[in-house]
Amino acid sequence: MENSNNSGKFALITGASSGIGYELAKLFAKDNYNLVLVARNEENLKQAATDMKQVSNIEVHTISADLFQHGAAKEVYNKVKGLGITIDVLVNDAGQGEWGRFHKTNLDREIDLVHLNIMSLMSFTKFYLQEMVERNSGKILQLASSLAKAPSPYFAVYAATKAFVLSFSEALVKELEETDVTVTALLPGATDTDFFHKAKAENTVTYKETSLYDPAEVAKAGYDGLMNGDATVVPGAMNKMDGILGAILPDSAVASKMEKQLVSSMDENGRAGITHEVSARVRAKMNSETGGVNGDVSTAMPK
Repeated sequence: MENSNNSGKFALITGASSGIGYELAKLFAKDNYNLVLVARNEENLKQAATDMKQVSNIEVHTISADLFQHGAAKEVYNKVKGLGITIDVLVNDAGQGEWGRFHKTNLDREIDLVHLNIMSLMSFTKFYLQEMVERNSGKILQLASSLAKAPSPYFAVYAATKAFVLSFSEALVKELEETDVTVTALLPGATDTDFFHKAKAENTVTYKETSLYDPAEVAKAGYDGLMNGDATVVPGAMNKMDGILGAILPDSAVASKMEKQLVSSMDENGRAGITHEVSARVRAKMNSETGGVNGDVSTAMPK
């Protein structure tokens, strides 16, 4: 897979220390791209950088940044400029969600999520797209979600932010038709990363009772689509089928379908309890709280 033609090129990846972002970084490293890895946890970033250097003899820079914060994207951009690095590929992977009934969830947390999922992504895109258009060269990969097309009870804010990412990206594709700059939106389904833990969603039907996509496979689909200049990438046959159904069914039916997937599971023998110690501890705490987490109880379907 290694491509010597990419020698000297740089890819900047946010959310690069774990999950899909980490797997994307490995693919870029295998293809001989130098890397700028951005994430919040400095220790995890350093480990990711070490891992990437073992994949290929490339240059790796790490920037620890809290992209929940206003101005953080600009600070990262300025640091990269200070290093004299030109970014050839931008990957906006960083993103989080918060599970629960909207009237029960924490507003400050959700405002932070909107900033991370929308404002930071939009800022990075603005900074680097201007440079790419000026030199008529560059690629951008935006992490959307299968929920971008599905009104999603219990993930109302997260799904809405991903709808923005998809709409924003598709609009840019049209704007850039006369250039050699491409924007690709990746719409993964539920993937086996730390997303569910951070979102307090390890007790959902989706996490406990269904198969999750492999982040390496999702990353490969996204990487290939990015390199092909595809406008959107939907990994997985079931994910594609859900997308087709979503386009046919009315939004109210899609929302009902998503509610059944995102509600608390009543299956105490679900995969989380068997395979993930952290998930088991979190679920035990959920079940010990009368009101559940963010307004949903974990022992019965919500009314």
